[in-house]
Amino acid sequence: MPMDLAGFVAREPHVMQALAAVASHGPRGAWIGAGLLRNAVWDRLSGRDPDAIPPADIDVVFYDATDPTAARDAASEQALRAAAPGLPWSVANQARMHGGNGHAPYASVADAIAYWPETATAVAARLGPTGIEILAPWGEADLFAMIARPTPAHRADPAAMLARIAAKGWAARWPALRIRLD
Repeated sequence: MPMDLAGFVAREPHVMQALAAVASHGPRGAWIGAGLLRNAVWDRLSGRDPDAIPPADIDVVFYDATDPTAARDAASEQALRAAAPGLPWSVANQARMHGGNGHAPYASVADAIAYWPETATAVAARLGPTGIEILAPWGEADLFAMIARPTPAHRADPAAMLARIAAKGWAARWPALRIRLD
């Protein structure tokens, strides 16, 4: 498998369907990040069909400091559910997410996802004017190497990452997964 997330995404119909829905009906400048992308890559690398296990949610992230309300997120989810029913949309304006995480205000989507627990999960994609765009503040290497490593924000205390790995059963789903705490 090539080590290029944009190329990978282009070959995954279920991911492209979600990206098209977000581009047409999601909040302006929205991205899909986290599990939908990570799981699809790791399933393919493990010889699994990424469509075999439906996503628990599709994380849609955007940044709009002019309206950082939960009501705005809910309205965006409703629009996506109407456009693409049956998909588990979860929309979050990153302009308000810092408070619940105990961080200083985020400056952008890229800034916010840099604080997500694992480097392999801190990725996002969207359909832009020139095609598939990727945000990966910590790169794509860990994603394609099947490495769960804490982002710098979680390196001193990787408990959140380790708890997620255990709760979500990652080791059972992806036996080749390697956990690195460096």
